[in-house]
Amino acid sequence: MSKKKSKLKKTQVEQILDKNGIAYQQAHFPTKQDGDVQTMVVDHGDVDEHLIYKTLVLTGNVTGPLVGVVPVDRHLDEKALARVSGNKKVDMVPLKDLLKTTGYVHGANTPVGIYEKHHYPIFIDNEAKETPTIFVSSGQLGRSVQLNAEDLAKLVNATFADLQTK
Repeated sequence: MSKKKSKLKKTQVEQILDKNGIAYQQAHFPTKQDGDVQTMVVDHGDVDEHLIYKTLVLTGNVTGPLVGVVPVDRHLDEKALARVSGNKKVDMVPLKDLLKTTGYVHGANTPVGIYEKHHYPIFIDNEAKETPTIFVSSGQLGRSVQLNAEDLAKLVNATFADLQTK
């Protein structure tokens, strides 16, 4: 009996990373519904939650759609994002409009895929540069990639900024 190493089929995001020569590791975080999609529960196992980043999609009065990437255990400072993005104000894209705005469902938004499809401006919290790697979604619920934040920023033409609420 042969023992095959169980590897997840590559997501489109992982294929983009491969094409661009960016090193990453696949990660899988089991999810379960706890009511509606807004209260999804994710099991991060023994991974420090602070290294896992969420991809938030907003719309600005000047730029239109834009993306903020912050640790899952922190909150995005919308005023700070508005300031660094050249907007007077930014608001979260309503959940009902998320799929048509990004091409991804809630919980699967990814800076790599969004940039590849739409070239929206992307802003990553400065804290991401302080660790060797971070985790971001790879475009499917429960799937992520672990990669260097500087490599991610170069790929998606992102700007680093202080984006967490104090």
